[in-house]
Amino acid sequence: MDEAAEITLTFDDNRLASLIFGHYDQNLAHIERRLAVTATANGNRVVVRGTPEACEQTRRVLEGLYERVRSGAELTMGDVDGVIQETAFQGTLFPAADTPAPAAPRSGFEGIATRKRGLVKARNAAQDTYIRALRQHELVFAEGPAGTGKTWLAVGYAVSLLEQGVVDRLILSRPAVEAGERLGFLPGDMREKIDPYLRPIYDALYDFMESRHVERALQTGMIEVAPLAFMRGRTLSSAVVLLDEAQNTTSMQMKMFLTRLGEGSRMIINGDPSQIDLPPGQRSGLIEAVRILDGVEGIGRVTFRDVDVVRHDLVRRIVTAYDEAARAKGPQP
Repeated sequence: MDEAAEITLTFDDNRLASLIFGHYDQNLAHIERRLAVTATANGNRVVVRGTPEACEQTRRVLEGLYERVRSGAELTMGDVDGVIQETAFQGTLFPAADTPAPAAPRSGFEGIATRKRGLVKARNAAQDTYIRALRQHELVFAEGPAGTGKTWLAVGYAVSLLEQGVVDRLILSRPAVEAGERLGFLPGDMREKIDPYLRPIYDALYDFMESRHVERALQTGMIEVAPLAFMRGRTLSSAVVLLDEAQNTTSMQMKMFLTRLGEGSRMIINGDPSQIDLPPGQRSGLIEAVRILDGVEGIGRVTFRDVDVVRHDLVRRIVTAYDEAARAKGPQP
């Protein structure tokens, strides 16, 4: 049996303490499930019981959440998960005696700062690796399931570079590939037909920028949102170029897109290899590009897994179930 421990935490502000405990203590209940502890709240105090390691991590989680709400930031269940991941990433204060200490431990997860949202920190180690790769490489491939924050973080990073004056333009693109629907039957002109495919990128833009700034930037061309087909023949200089849903590019489209990179530009290419909507027998440009460009200097690659889903805990379980079913089915001829 592991040694049992008990710690008591007292917070200065009752109102802030109630925010970190959550409505009907739902945040505490979530922490109990994730860290295998019991947490009993009474006013501005909470008593935590469990193993010494779990109690210590719970203390750091609750103190981290308290600092977050004291700074005026909102607190969601995803933020609770993010702080839990961050404290695990920082390591335990009870290492094994024969475990060598890390040479240069990190103080915490990396973040992205924009004028509207302030500092947005990574919620898990995969997102932390992703942000670090974006800063270190001119071209970054990110693969993984839906809900891991690939597009959202990429747009946030692109907006931060634009606001800092590192680049002059922000170009956001997706291939307009139908997933069972037909473009020609959609109402409206070409732009109205294409816009629904780009809606997730618009949503991320409005998350990181004031709506009036987005509209002005779209009108002046500082921000351009366009389908992949419109990239042909262009040279994209002094820009951040994001290609989303890249698993739906063909080999020729991907090569065309990669060779658009101009001086002073950055490219971010995101996709989910498990959700390819290309016609049967058509090779995904994302999968091919990652294989061909493996090891090329200046190119980063980050792979997200089902455990990295931050959209909703149920989404994480759905992705895991589909992955397990695919593995049980085996490769298809």
